[in-house]
Amino acid sequence: MAPTNPVNGKGTYEIRIGLWASLEQAQAVQERLMAVLCPEPEHAGPCEVPWSISLAPPDAVDEAGSGYEELVVQAKIEGSY
Repeated sequence: MAPTNPVNGKGTYEIRIGLWASLEQAQAVQERLMAVLCPEPEHAGPCEVPWSISLAPPDAVDEAGSGYEELVVQAKIEGSY
């Protein structure tokens, strides 16, 4: 667990989004999220709220224990699994 700054109460939070998608689709979603987090990527200096973003490949995600069980079931129902 990341530490919380006792002076201002700020700390690191992680938001995870599970997608059943091709690599190209996942990258397109990543680009759209980056545009939301930093709508002016050419600005001077760091963003007001520091952030980072990454993609984890399917083989790095444990589908059985990740909380994505419903996503996998939905993909199977829709025939895209």
